[in-house]
This record gives sequence, C-alpha cells and structure tokens, in this order.
Amino acid sequence: MKPVFSVVLAGCALGLLVTGCGGGSSSSTTTTTTTAASAAPAATAGGMGAAASGDGAKVYDTNCSSCHGATGQGQPGAFPPLAGNPVVTGDAGKVIHIVKGGLTGSISVNGHTYNGTMPPWGTSLSNGDIAATVTFIRSSWGNKASAVTEAQVAAAK
Repeated sequence: MKPVFSVVLAGCALGLLVTGCGGGSSSSTTTTTTTAASAAPAATAGGMGAAASGDGAKVYDTNCSSCHGATGQGQPGAFPPLAGNPVVTGDAGKVIHIVKGGLTGSISVNGHTYNGTMPPWGTSLSNGDIAATVTFIRSSWGNKASAVTEAQVAAAK
C-alpha cells in the first residue's frame, strides 16, 4: 500500500500545482477531477499499460479533462484546447514530449496565447497510458491523426 500512498500524495501535490496554474480561475469540476486524478496512476503504474480500448479516454478523463475540458475545448486564457489544435494532430513526437515532459511558458494555439504550466506526466503515468491518451486526443473531437505506440513514448526523452 505504501507505493499507492506516495502516488496519491504526489498526485495531490500535482493537483495543487495545476489548480494554481489556472490564473486564479478554478471550479468545483477542477477540484473534483484533480482529486480523482491522484488515484488513477496507482491503478495503472503496475505496468499493465493501456492496451485495452478506451483506456486513453479513461486516463484523459481522470488526468487531463480538468484543465483541457471533457471535450478538449480547453479554458480560454488558461489552458489551450486540444480539439482542432495543430500541435496535437501534427508531429506525434512533439505531443509525446509535451505530455511526458510537461510544458512551461507562452504558447499560441489557433491565434490565442496561453502562458501556464502543464505538469510532466512521464513520472506518474506509464508509457502505455501516455500512448493511449495521446492516441485518444489525436483521434477525438474532430482530430484526425495517427495512433501513438508505447515504443514511441519510451523512445521520447
């Protein structure tokens, strides 16, 4: 049980960081979803990965939707949309790097600027979970891009 506790504790700390990155804007959805996010990595960190269909959607819902929205629309001025985002549908390596290693600083998506911090998920999610989640966002909400493999995620530094 000790590894689960440390993952939950790390997830709670990460949740505080993500909530603080909202530029003062928060909602009960953000708090609730962020809290749920802290438990998800413990269930998947054992190495099972995300081979089963739908796991990418589940990981996204648990870890990403509080900021990027249930339908990938983002939050204006705080978190960029994933739906219709050319970075998401472009070079898979770039998206993998962002999800795995995080992102800090000003970015522009579809003519709108966002200046926040995305946490690095590579320390709390398995390569399989990251692959499934990136595949999910690259093929959801009108996005049409190729699937990502666990090997691609493992190769990303």
